[in-house]
Amino acid sequence: MAIIWRTSALAQRHKEIGGELEDWNGMGTAWFYDHSPERAKADYEAVRTKAGLMDVSGLKKVHVVGEHAAQVIDRVTTRNVEKIMPGRSTYASILNDQGKFVDDCIIYRLSVNSWLIVHGTGTGMEQLNAVAAGKNCSVIFDDNLHDMSLQGPVAVDFLAEYVPGIRDLAYFGIIQTKLFGCPVMISRTGYTGERGYEIFCQSKDAVHLWDSILEEGKGLGIVPVQFSTLDLLRTESYLLFYPGDNSETYPFEDETCGDTLWELGLEFTVSPGKTGFIGAENHYAAKGKERFKIYGVMLEGTTPADEGADLLQNGEKVGVVTYGMYSEVNNHNVGIARMPVACAKPGTELTVRNGDGTEIAATAEEMPFYDKDKSIRTAKG
Repeated sequence: MAIIWRTSALAQRHKEIGGELEDWNGMGTAWFYDHSPERAKADYEAVRTKAGLMDVSGLKKVHVVGEHAAQVIDRVTTRNVEKIMPGRSTYASILNDQGKFVDDCIIYRLSVNSWLIVHGTGTGMEQLNAVAAGKNCSVIFDDNLHDMSLQGPVAVDFLAEYVPGIRDLAYFGIIQTKLFGCPVMISRTGYTGERGYEIFCQSKDAVHLWDSILEEGKGLGIVPVQFSTLDLLRTESYLLFYPGDNSETYPFEDETCGDTLWELGLEFTVSPGKTGFIGAENHYAAKGKERFKIYGVMLEGTTPADEGADLLQNGEKVGVVTYGMYSEVNNHNVGIARMPVACAKPGTELTVRNGDGTEIAATAEEMPFYDKDKSIRTAKG
């Protein structure tokens, strides 16, 4: 049984609308407001067609401040952080000494020597603490800082009524401002493939902001969305979830857990030519030695792949579908899969076998399936 040691200020609000608080990253998180397929469909469609509000405070928020903050982050992450200017952020990976993926994060540069690292369930905070030891740098875990994610096409129209200049905020940009009388940091980031925003606030303001957004946004169709909706949104948007898509969940038969960025398709998170980050030499040495590839599958019909469904080629199991979803909005039945390198080519004929034995014809396809050119999430104005 997991020990929940972190508490969201919004826990009571989740319970009032049927939320079942389950552990994620040490925090009671509203995975479901309602287990029905109808609720899952409605929440997904709200984000894709209007907007949804999610409590994502279970992400770990870590301040790294001081003279050596940039050097610490540069050592721990795969990005060249000196190129990140105040008011900007970027997505990065964190590796172990073997060059294997152990966490991902968004690096926010708040000012010259003040940074915010937001990461999930991996060991990012532990690595920051280890590298910061003995340096003029403080690493501060901050659960007073709460994080709400407002995602969907009408999110910008809603925020534009209250936040001057929000339409000019570029993808991965940050603005320090106020919302409904409360100090907030708003970043143009998210985990849905939509044009969306994350709203960081003090815990004492979280309920007021949550209530105000839902009340004032009701006319635009803004609704509270259960955390599990992210799986549907991320799957068609090629946004991986650690450890759900990783060997920590689907272990190798004869090797310890750990995937390379080349296998996950995350090599783009390494700044060109960067060296000196943890695991760098082993990362570069692993190029061309992929044991598998994360790749997309497109299924026939409307029955989605089960989580962990077998992936077959010529009747033999060759991989696994980590998550699948069917979308009436986008008229596709798709999934993220771990498959042999030779299969990871568009049009490769495969079969998905669900837990009840149902077999569904499928083909390997490139991801993302939604917003392929990222024009939606990066739109201006």
